[in-house]
Amino acid sequence: MAIVTVVEHSTISPAADSDIPTELSLPVVFFDMLWYDCPANHYVLFFDLPACSKSHFLDKIVPDLKSSLSLTLAQFLPLSGNIIHPTTPENMPLIRYQYGDSVSFLVSESSADFNLLAGNQPRSCGEYYAFAPTLPPPTRSEEYISSPVLALQVTLFPGQGLCIGFVTHHAVVDASTVASFIRAWALISSSKPGPDVDVIRDRLMQANCLPFYDRRNVTNINGLDSIYWDLIVVQSCTVEPQLVKIPTDSVRKTFVLKKDEIDSLKGLVGTHVSSFSVVCALVWACSARSEVADDEETEYFGFAADCRARLKCAMPENYFGNCVALVKAELKHGEVKKGGPDGFVRAAKAIAETIKEKVYNENGILCGAEKWPEEFGKLIGKRQYGVAGSPRFDFYAADYGWGKAKKFEALSIDGGAALSLCKSRDFEGGLEIGLSKPIAQMDAFSRVYTELLCELLQLKIELQK
Repeated sequence: MAIVTVVEHSTISPAADSDIPTELSLPVVFFDMLWYDCPANHYVLFFDLPACSKSHFLDKIVPDLKSSLSLTLAQFLPLSGNIIHPTTPENMPLIRYQYGDSVSFLVSESSADFNLLAGNQPRSCGEYYAFAPTLPPPTRSEEYISSPVLALQVTLFPGQGLCIGFVTHHAVVDASTVASFIRAWALISSSKPGPDVDVIRDRLMQANCLPFYDRRNVTNINGLDSIYWDLIVVQSCTVEPQLVKIPTDSVRKTFVLKKDEIDSLKGLVGTHVSSFSVVCALVWACSARSEVADDEETEYFGFAADCRARLKCAMPENYFGNCVALVKAELKHGEVKKGGPDGFVRAAKAIAETIKEKVYNENGILCGAEKWPEEFGKLIGKRQYGVAGSPRFDFYAADYGWGKAKKFEALSIDGGAALSLCKSRDFEGGLEIGLSKPIAQMDAFSRVYTELLCELLQLKIELQK
């Protein structure tokens, strides 16, 4: 594990202003309940700052981050608050901010190899958890359990750079909202708009990261809130996130696909498919080829589809909270691992067809949502893959005043056979794929990935002749 020294532990409250409410409550809707007792989501962003001394870090950067964070939290009040879990099932949970609530903010220092951690090559998964904080423990009363939503950590690597670590309660925000918060904080930090609330809101609105809180059109759609809450009560789900088991024998590695490579992969499928479909299909096919399983065993590729613009009463892109549908494609292992382009093409078509059938369903994207817990619960113990992130997410656009990040990592992929996905840092239109696997599996996957990608790209060139 990386050695980290804690320099300071404080809490940051939203900046007080007459235009900022002293209390804000949001109902927990079924979109949130989907993730009720899941592990918290951990993210880290690394920034190159080789000239940053410890004194400059403590005297300038940390105070600036605290000040801009306080201003940002004033617009993202629920992140300073708690998710409130009632002890009696007659009541429903809610997300509540009250004046005086705050966010844990840890300042630390490390002598670890910054460039190794911020690289693309295989790196030990366990090293990263020293730079991502944990959520404070819940507090309990007779009426409810109160669980914090957000914690932050900033770590200096003297003479190398710094890292900002985030942990969020998954039952409060999805990755889209986290990305909006990161962009908003970075914008306020770099532009230094001052304390004027109207100026801050205007800038966040222009950047499309001012949160939208109105939940009237997503509350108890088709009775789903009641259905999901009854399941939570029956299953005695806790609002406290599951503990993350830090992997000790796994590595994470980043694979980058350029736009022309993605376009070539799309051209091999023969029907219109998205970048998401072909990138996921490539990973699925490589995983199947590099792992041993019965050819007749069914494999599942699951992912979350953003619902904001797809609901009957569409929500804006900056809607605060969870707002995704659960979707899965399935194929036999033998189909996905087929040689040549066949396995990849089958996987891409299966994902694309599932998107067409589920996401663009004529009865709406939420058709069958009442069965998701049962449907996806049955996959436990079966061969399955998942996705954290989206080709839409541009974490590298976050500039706190030191330039764009050198590396983004989603630590949640350590929990299973999942990949992270976001826009590439260095290639316009490209995508970054993050994977976490035991060392032997990663070696096998990497060999297959290199071979299959080269084979597919060469095939596309030959077809164009």
